[in-house]
Amino acid sequence: MTESAAISPDVDRLMGHINEFSQRVKLSGTPQELESFHYLRREMEAYGYRTELLSHDAYISLPVRAKVEIEGVSLRCITHSMSQSTLPGGLNGALIHVGEGAEADFVHRNVAGKIVVVDGIATEEVAAFASAAGAIGQIHVSPNEHLYEMCVSPVWGSPSQHTRTELPTTVICTISKQEGDGLRQRLAAGETVEAHIEAEVDTGWRKTPILVADLSAPGGDGEAPFVLFSGHHDTWHFGVMDNGGANATMLEAARLLAAERGRWKRGLRICFWSGHSHGRYSGSAWYADEYFDELDRRCVAHVNVDSTGGEGASVLTNSAVIDELRAVAFEAIETVSGQKHAGRRHGRAADQSFWGVGIPSMFGSLSHQPPSPIKMLTALGWWWHTPHDTAEHIDPANLARDTKIILLALHRLLTDEVLAHDYSVYARSLDDELRRMGAALAGRFDISCLRTGAQELERLATELQQRSAGASEEQAHTINGGLMRLSRLLVPLNYTAGDRFRHDPALPSTPWPTLEGIRELSRLPDGSPDTAFYAVHARQTRNRIAHSLREANAILRDLLRPKA
Repeated sequence: MTESAAISPDVDRLMGHINEFSQRVKLSGTPQELESFHYLRREMEAYGYRTELLSHDAYISLPVRAKVEIEGVSLRCITHSMSQSTLPGGLNGALIHVGEGAEADFVHRNVAGKIVVVDGIATEEVAAFASAAGAIGQIHVSPNEHLYEMCVSPVWGSPSQHTRTELPTTVICTISKQEGDGLRQRLAAGETVEAHIEAEVDTGWRKTPILVADLSAPGGDGEAPFVLFSGHHDTWHFGVMDNGGANATMLEAARLLAAERGRWKRGLRICFWSGHSHGRYSGSAWYADEYFDELDRRCVAHVNVDSTGGEGASVLTNSAVIDELRAVAFEAIETVSGQKHAGRRHGRAADQSFWGVGIPSMFGSLSHQPPSPIKMLTALGWWWHTPHDTAEHIDPANLARDTKIILLALHRLLTDEVLAHDYSVYARSLDDELRRMGAALAGRFDISCLRTGAQELERLATELQQRSAGASEEQAHTINGGLMRLSRLLVPLNYTAGDRFRHDPALPSTPWPTLEGIRELSRLPDGSPDTAFYAVHARQTRNRIAHSLREANAILRDLLRPKA
């Protein structure tokens, strides 16, 4: 790590890329976006990478226009990606306030045939609740004067024939806080308020690009392992921070890492996605599906990067990382910034389309704004997802700092003889979750076998870590192969509902979603008449976890067994 810490990003180069990304609005599947992809390709080829510009079908939704009228008065508004469009003449309906639009906010309100007024930025979760409750429209009230562009599809990636029915059925618009405050006051006073809304959204299948850039380690062949490094290139408006900052980081990291290629133990694959903002991660989801077999065989880790270099982004403790890569994130962030990383779990975001494959992942958005009294979806600055995301909100020093963190993390993943995957951390996290559930299940359902398996996983993984310190090249090759097999078993347990080959919905999920069958039983009151029903699924859940832990521990025991 010491030598890599001396690698410094070139601020002038970074800001040169920022200037380039300031020139175009890059909506998914548009000629302007493709033109910008050609710039990325030229840069990557100049650094020595082999490139391929893929084109694939994606379900893309681009907002065109919106109108919200209250008693003939038009309010400033926008509509959203994946909103329904209105028929000619628009839509009329009575308004009903549903607070922040949580599931409980819909339970005791009859919203069928009405337009719901929602506090806060439009989300896929509220769209799902409102659609299921029979609402015909949604008017979101921004937390401030800005109108935030959003994709509201709860479907991860492009929809299939099985998931297309989960797309929103409501017409969705956003208005400013000032105009929303007046509406909420009238509704709170018991007034009947009618609204007229119109929305035009260009939704359908179109071709979108993905740029894939490869550079192998010395002596590496077409089957050698690689680290995946990715970020989206499509934008809302000019999107100079989101995601121009991250794209500048990616290009500069690619250049500097290529100069260190002689030390690499595995290759680097860099992917620039389209369809993130307007297709709910359609690019990365397609790539995960189309290249599942290769990713399964060869990819050791995924580093995603988003929205680097924002002015005022002084918080570096809150980026997301999977348990087994915490040490890599902690080291890189503390080395550059002196801050202690908090080890936050990933949310369901940031082109993390590879958990089903079983690929450990880290980051997404990296640097964040300090806490604010205004409730935002992300701590990326008030200009995020607005026309104001321009070059004036990029801080060159912050951009260089964030790029350095990414460089250090990638350098370690590329150059460590033995992969940095620490499954003892994973095992402790799992055992903590099982311990909490076990206390609630005492006397009702036995999960002691799972805790035994998790504790054995911790013991074996700790022993492997200790033995790996002085591993020869041949031993490291064997250990790394075993760690990749472990990740294919264990990452899906931690971050998917259970099916490796289908993407879970783009909705918030609980930690360890594969444990949900046991967790649901633990939440039932003791003596509930539904206990026997819930126990059926809990047993199936227990079997799945126990099987994966048994297989994982067998891999570790084999790696630790003395070789003749």
